Amino acid sequence: MTGTATVVGAGIGGLATAIGLRRAGWTVTVLERRAELERHGGAFGIHPTAQSALDRLGVGDALRDHAVPYRDAHIRTPDGTSIARLPLERIERKAGRPELLIPRFRLLDALVAALDTFGDVPLKLGERVTDVDALAAGQDLVIGADGIRSAVRTARFGDRSGPRGIGTVAWIGTADFESPVYGETWGSGRFFGMTPVEPGRTNWYATVPEATTAEELRAAFAGWHDPIPRILDTTDPATWIRYDMLHLYPALPSFVAAGVRPASRVSTGVRPASRVSTGARPDSRVSTGAGPAPVALVGDAAHAMTPNLGQGACTAILDADSLTRALAAASPGPAGITGALRAYDAERRRSAQWTAFGSRTLHRFMSTERTRLRDAAVRLLPG
Repeated sequence: MTGTATVVGAGIGGLATAIGLRRAGWTVTVLERRAELERHGGAFGIHPTAQSALDRLGVGDALRDHAVPYRDAHIRTPDGTSIARLPLERIERKAGRPELLIPRFRLLDALVAALDTFGDVPLKLGERVTDVDALAAGQDLVIGADGIRSAVRTARFGDRSGPRGIGTVAWIGTADFESPVYGETWGSGRFFGMTPVEPGRTNWYATVPEATTAEELRAAFAGWHDPIPRILDTTDPATWIRYDMLHLYPALPSFVAAGVRPASRVSTGVRPASRVSTGARPDSRVSTGAGPAPVALVGDAAHAMTPNLGQGACTAILDADSLTRALAAASPGPAGITGALRAYDAERRRSAQWTAFGSRTLHRFMSTERTRLRDAAVRLLPG
């Protein structure tokens, strides 16, 4: 079927969803609250299943043009002793292709370029959505891809589920040299990770609950194996990103909602902040439905997770692929949309929420201060 849809949020999940819908013949508009796309950040790990989804969206070649394979990575102790290998080679053997790593901005650029090729999908920046019902009144579907603090989620599901901190912060950055080793180093209550990202550069990330400054972060990893201190000493702290580690809690009962909102919600419309557009003509067709359009959530709006499994971008891509495939195969009319949304929720919700739970559990395991017991358990993992 085809219809009209507005995607709220122009991150990885929102752009991928917009591409999938447009490829299926839908009329799509994308709204992003920021005045420019969020291009800063480290590397995204793209699992083979998410690579296949990007292939179906027509973005796979652009991914491979800028990505590097991730192989031969280990879990180490602070003195550099390897206690396990990450299962990257096993994944590659099973899937027939390796895990790939790509800078955030490269993947974002690839998705925007794919969207631009249609020539008729407005990407409107500086658009803050404050009334989801008003937005939905002229559409067949609204996609909430607006992150962990999703306005779309709150409008349709209420505020029971929301951002929940885990008591630590993460730091990420990029070093301008290639590390001789990759993987993660686990210490007592802290860890440090390194991956390839581009030729001649290394993506790194770290957590230390008590570190609030660059000096404290460097001190926390002084004496750890090379090149960890060297990475922190030779990169400019002004380029580092520090953020609180959050996840969505409690898990949502559904990723989709009918065209009604909680009675307590009061909103004021769509407020343009500094409207910027791709120049395409906005869609002018109006839904003939009696009430506001249904909503589907994708990415962090549906299941924001800690970064420990490196699956945030992958799950958003898989959401977009699943949702747009279901809608493309649906019969015309509201009943077809309802059935497609149910199929999407059935396919993605349990899987994504288990991934989020696993990532949060892994964080606790990695960050424990009972290092001898943890390291002994890790050594039992298959090589």
